[in-house]
Amino acid sequence: MSSAGRRPVTDLALSGAHFGSKVIEERGAVLRRLRRTDSLFRVATRTAAYTVLLILSGVILALMIGAWPALSTLGIDFFITQDWNPVTEKFGALAPVYGTILTSLIAMAIAVPVGILIALFLTELCPMWLRRPIGIAIELLAGIPSIIYGIWGLFVFAPFLQQTLQPFLIALFGPIPLLSSLFAGPPYGIGMLTAGLVLAIMVLPFITSVSRDVFDAVPPVLKEAAYGMGCTTWEVFSKVVLPYARVGVIGGVMLGLGRALGETMAVTFVIGNAHKISASILAPGTTISATIANEFTEAVGDIYTSSLIALGLLLFVITFVVLAIARYMLLRIERRIG
Repeated sequence: MSSAGRRPVTDLALSGAHFGSKVIEERGAVLRRLRRTDSLFRVATRTAAYTVLLILSGVILALMIGAWPALSTLGIDFFITQDWNPVTEKFGALAPVYGTILTSLIAMAIAVPVGILIALFLTELCPMWLRRPIGIAIELLAGIPSIIYGIWGLFVFAPFLQQTLQPFLIALFGPIPLLSSLFAGPPYGIGMLTAGLVLAIMVLPFITSVSRDVFDAVPPVLKEAAYGMGCTTWEVFSKVVLPYARVGVIGGVMLGLGRALGETMAVTFVIGNAHKISASILAPGTTISATIANEFTEAVGDIYTSSLIALGLLLFVITFVVLAIARYMLLRIERRIG
């Protein structure tokens, strides 16, 4: 073959090689750009995580430094006494801690079963035309500011309880030896029970929303198989839906409990703000957050201010312990499920 016939083939080969090298260079540039983007994303996420840990460590350190004067001066008495006297600088955290735990337990005892049952109704029994209005109403409850709950609880809910529920409980459990002390005293309207009921209304949307979402995530084939075997709606819920979604339900419950432990304004309005421990849940009391909100602006002296900061440190520890226990429970459940 002549040189004139070979030239087009050679030119075509050269142009093909040039095009292939250009494609390789473009792909290399794209890969390098993606690698840089991925590296920046990795650095940004790691920085965000370390920032959270740094902020949390700073909060703990600030609380410990602020609480040290009171803890070093009052010693163990700060944790085991209920005296709260700014004049004599005698401060005890037992009453606020007791009120915080008791009101949260009352709230969760009411909100957890009601929230789960509402989620069951929305996912299994509620007509389709009614699901959206009820869901929107529950979400609106979560968006109401806590101070609105407090004002409503003080001026509407507490008088209602004073005239109806509290006298009924006193008359019902009065003759019973142990329960008579639990529901003893005049019907004040405000008190530990009222605060617990208001907290139950406040945490109900969180528990209901999370439970509804995890119930909707249950594969329909599991429920259909159970119905096909002749199970009732309650049997499907208790033996299929709830075991499958229990991890998410526990997470929602712990989210609500964290909200109940740290709630301030609504509880401050309706709990009565009394620094004493009473066996009756109808009696006035106080919580850690209510005590801090009521007295921090009036705190005069290093010990008084430091005692309030020490209460904040106690609330932080209680919340951390509760969340740690919840996390441990979730890990055990996940390990058991496999």
